[in-house]
Amino acid sequence: MIKEKNIFTETSRIKRERKTIEKMIHLYCSLNHSNTDGICSECQTLQDYAFQRLLNCPFHEDKPVCANCTVHCYKQDMREKIKQVMRFSGPKIFFRHPYLSVMHLIDEKFRK
Repeated sequence: MIKEKNIFTETSRIKRERKTIEKMIHLYCSLNHSNTDGICSECQTLQDYAFQRLLNCPFHEDKPVCANCTVHCYKQDMREKIKQVMRFSGPKIFFRHPYLSVMHLIDEKFRK
């Protein structure tokens, strides 16, 4: 995959959010879609959209988790898809990526 050059710089917080959403989407796709090589095109589209929203977040390093955010920047259809992914992957991701899970829970409780 070719990395595209972006005018925005990713902070450590945004990088962690990006990694978390990537792991959640990959987990969701691997357990729900029959695609053996990577993720399906629908999930790839959702992941690309989520990454773009993260890069354009007006809060940058002070970004709350999306559920606690006052600015909902996702289009309605993408918002429903990402909610579905998070509901499914959230409980399962802890066992595969405990550090990301714990950090997400800390961000959820303390970044408002």
